Amino acid sequence: MATDTLKRATGASGATGGLRRLLLDNGALTALIVLVVAMSALSGDFLTADNLLNVGVQAAVTAILAFGVTFVIVSAGIDLSVGSVAALSATVLAWSATSQGLPVAVAVLLAVATGIVCGLVNGFLISYGKLPPFIATLAMLSVGRGLSLVISQGSPIAFPGSVSHLGDTLGGWLPVPVLIMVVMGLITAFVLGRTYIGRSMYAIGGNEEAARLSGLRVKRQKLAIYAFSGLFAAAAGIVLAARLSSAQPQAAQGYELDAIAAVVIGGASLAGGTGKASGTLIGALILAVLRNGLNLLSVSAFWQQVVIGVVIALAVLLDTVRRKAGATPVAAGTAGGGKGRQAVTYVLAAVVAAAVVGAMSFLHSGTSAAKDQKIGLALSTLNNPFFVQIRAGAQQEARKLGVELTVTDAQNDASQQANQLQNFTSEGLGTIIVNAVDSDAVTPAAKAVNKSGIPLVAVDRAVNNADTAALVASDNVTGGRLAAKSLADRLGGKGTIVVLQGQAGTSASRERGAGFTAGLKAYPGIKVVAEQPADWDRTKGLDVMTNLLQAHPDIDGVFAENDEMALGAIKALGSKAGKSVAVIGFDGTPDGLGAVKAGTLYASVAQQPTELGRIAVQNAVRVAEGKKVTKSVMVPVKVVTKENVAGFSG
Repeated sequence: MATDTLKRATGASGATGGLRRLLLDNGALTALIVLVVAMSALSGDFLTADNLLNVGVQAAVTAILAFGVTFVIVSAGIDLSVGSVAALSATVLAWSATSQGLPVAVAVLLAVATGIVCGLVNGFLISYGKLPPFIATLAMLSVGRGLSLVISQGSPIAFPGSVSHLGDTLGGWLPVPVLIMVVMGLITAFVLGRTYIGRSMYAIGGNEEAARLSGLRVKRQKLAIYAFSGLFAAAAGIVLAARLSSAQPQAAQGYELDAIAAVVIGGASLAGGTGKASGTLIGALILAVLRNGLNLLSVSAFWQQVVIGVVIALAVLLDTVRRKAGATPVAAGTAGGGKGRQAVTYVLAAVVAAAVVGAMSFLHSGTSAAKDQKIGLALSTLNNPFFVQIRAGAQQEARKLGVELTVTDAQNDASQQANQLQNFTSEGLGTIIVNAVDSDAVTPAAKAVNKSGIPLVAVDRAVNNADTAALVASDNVTGGRLAAKSLADRLGGKGTIVVLQGQAGTSASRERGAGFTAGLKAYPGIKVVAEQPADWDRTKGLDVMTNLLQAHPDIDGVFAENDEMALGAIKALGSKAGKSVAVIGFDGTPDGLGAVKAGTLYASVAQQPTELGRIAVQNAVRVAEGKKVTKSVMVPVKVVTKENVAGFSG
């Protein structure tokens, strides 16, 4: 009797402990299921077939990068260069296939070789140069990005059409990036679980010195490990560029952090020795589901960053709890009988997910929102007062007209903006307004919007090779010409000047710079002694201007392609600003106009951003109602100086 009772108690305890162990050992999978359930309950648009495919596409690039980073983290290393290597590899492919006229197959091989070489350099510096992985890959991050800008001259390069198909769909519904992600995941699982190099990664990550003493050639293995990371980064760069139909020199910025986060969320330890491909894939899907769901729920772009940061912290905390509880993740390829349990776990997860899909579909069936009264505004960035003013004008007009406006922030990332447009399309909004990060890179996403039948309105920047119901913009080229004339008049047609450029590769910087250069041709007495990018940022404007003054202390003027950089230049010039050195900015932001009033900024080419946002929403509402709108609405730019600033309103 006692024995029977003991058996029942042990069985009950074993069942409870087994469930606890199952949840701890599959924390990332549990989190993904919970997240899908939550997003499904909160948004009726989440579980649509189109949106789920969007999630897969949006996870693809991060997942491919993360698969490569998995090799490095399993071996107790780190790779911060994968984002830059991805951009460099894509740039090499586009440049060699277009500018150099090489066959596309050769160009692809060059791109892949570029990624592998970058990885080998990282591995050599770490293995033989004895540099810490953090420092070596941080250096490659800078070198890779710089070479990408040098090769492209700061401008996007059109991608070969035969390779651009990697961003398309098969049969009109299955995205190619998702297929590539799955293939790269299978390769990762095979390498980790079935090859000598895979077992070496776990051995090095577990105890490098023990691995060396056991006869493992650690230095050579690290070369191979980082070469794998570079290879996967090249593949991710090609897929990303194919989605955008162009190689962007500034693409994939910050993606290395997403890749590392996906690996850690998936259960790998930064201390090395653990990690698997399936966990990394789940980690990438969690990040994609979070961003997609938060977009659908109209959560502020700023809060999205907070939420993702919290999720990463919780993932590391879960790893700590799991280790203390004795739940140790099994290295790939060494699970033995655990593989059966793992397969059962995934089957159960699929069943639960299917049940959730059915339940939520039933829950949201029959509910319909007045989606023609919902408008999406995809801004290039909200880290700039000019675009904040566009948002303010749009929000004011939306409240006045009684429509719901959802605003997203692409953070100057063309790929992220493409994801946001996909999410808007899944919601079936009445109209979508886009302020393109780049006029060419946004084209594939814009064409997808066209295909969905949702009207598209462009604001501030045009969308090339896609249909837009209206373009509400100022003329950046004309503004650049006006800036050149104003500065030349102020200097009397003679003098030396420097130019502070915006972020390399952006259409606004190209257009303003082209207009300014064209305008200066009428004034041969003015010489541009230096041109340097300051990335639209006030702090960088201060730093770049301080450096330029060391080489050119006697300049007479400065043209900054936006007011933020101009304000930084003014700080660097000190008492010279507005007296011996004339500074002209662009945008007409409140701080810029304040500097014009104070006399430190000679002039600002003002675009009236609040008016741009207001008119864009007006046109979006009219289009949604089936009314005709003017194809191109040009809001005039105006040179604002101390004489007319009092009467100007943006």
